[in-house]
Amino acid sequence: MQPTSDASVTTGLGEAVQALLPALERFIRFDDRDLAALEHARWRAALDQPLPERGAGAEATLRVLAEVVIPHGLRTGSPGFAGWVTTMPTVVPAAAGFAASIAAAQRFWRHSGNFLEHVALGWLAQLLGLPASCQGTFNSGGSSANLIALGAARQWACEQRGIDASREGVGALQRPRIYASNQVHHVVHRAAGVLGLGRSAVVALPTDRGFRLDVGALRERLRRDAAAGCTPVAVVASAGTVNTGAVDPIREVLQACRDEGVWLHVDGAYGGFGVLDPEVEPLFDGLREADSVAVDPHKWLAVPLGCGATFVRDASLLGRAFTLEPAEYLEGSARHVEELGSQFDDLGHPFHDFNVEQSARSRGVTVWAALQEIGRDGMRARIVRHDGFARRLEGLVRASPVLELLAPVTLSICCFRYVPQGLAPGPGREQALRALNQEIVRRLHAEHHHVPSSTELDGTFAIRPCYINPRTTAADIDDLAQAVERIGAQAWRETVGTAGAW
Repeated sequence: MQPTSDASVTTGLGEAVQALLPALERFIRFDDRDLAALEHARWRAALDQPLPERGAGAEATLRVLAEVVIPHGLRTGSPGFAGWVTTMPTVVPAAAGFAASIAAAQRFWRHSGNFLEHVALGWLAQLLGLPASCQGTFNSGGSSANLIALGAARQWACEQRGIDASREGVGALQRPRIYASNQVHHVVHRAAGVLGLGRSAVVALPTDRGFRLDVGALRERLRRDAAAGCTPVAVVASAGTVNTGAVDPIREVLQACRDEGVWLHVDGAYGGFGVLDPEVEPLFDGLREADSVAVDPHKWLAVPLGCGATFVRDASLLGRAFTLEPAEYLEGSARHVEELGSQFDDLGHPFHDFNVEQSARSRGVTVWAALQEIGRDGMRARIVRHDGFARRLEGLVRASPVLELLAPVTLSICCFRYVPQGLAPGPGREQALRALNQEIVRRLHAEHHHVPSSTELDGTFAIRPCYINPRTTAADIDDLAQAVERIGAQAWRETVGTAGAW
């Protein structure tokens, strides 16, 4: 790494990367020591420094990265991590992400990264069974993916009433409504707020015993709101809720939307790839006909974080909702020509006209790399394996005298809790079980190997592992069930010994 006219080095990339590789290799071995927790005070002190007036230089900075930052990083790739709906990228997409940060740092203009945005979106559409005519666009994740889809829905609902929402706003839209189950992801409420519809525009509808949207309740509410003068903007069906993995009855919801003339958006950010599992594929009937679909490759596909995707059936509508006003410095300086003399003669595929971002790296490079590496068969095998893990845990829970299943298993989430034998019914029973299971989750995390998350199901606290981690094995499933039984028994003995301190 040689000095340049700038304070930073601009050469010696291989040398810089090589300086970090040993630390990265050690990190992804994932031993059972959570150094970020165990050495919290030390690394915080090392990093919590004032802004330097004079830089430390490349070698010193790389040394801090290798010795302080990387060893105390986030362990979402650890085989026992099954929390929330997130994971660490696998090796090839991670390498592709690094390559894209250098060679595809901006996704527009004519270059390989821009083209791979187009290719990767086509591949994703094929995986999901969506029409090739859908307009796809990459974005930063489920929040943006749902925002963009609902922005298109808002544009459509307004245009049906002679309003151009993108130019005139939504002030003339009478009492807008977005309909979803009470299990819908909370990013939908935020999207409604950002889009000017208001968070209170989201109507939370009841679910059946499987935590799936009650279509009868949807139809009744659509009719009642229409009579009251409300404007239906969209219905959101969840293709895999983040609480339980439930898949709403998409075909029935689609029919209700068609009957009432309402936009259907399917939030498949977590569970959309579940369509690849033959055992649950029928649950996704109707997905292909939805008006918009959101999916997150940075979840089950295990590409670097910050990669979501939105697909909209009507490309021109999406363009009207999100197109940028032309800027002479950009469009004016890149005119389309028949034969390229420079990659800067043309902007390439104009993805910045279909979402809320203008500048963005090529996320398509990472999605292309992941699918180029494992193909449709490899992705299907991953989905089937992870769904199988949840069913395996379900079987262990049902067979255990002290574990209780709290929701049907559909995709790769299993919700359950520990219930000690001999716990008598009574007014304090649920409170005691809540405190006990909260303590079990806390101790699981502290042991550093098993990291499930938790959730609330009809007021009941649930332990909630979600399997999307490519490094997880069947042994981790068995170990988790045993660990919950072991920790639960120990914590319960301590509770009884302290006269019910919880």
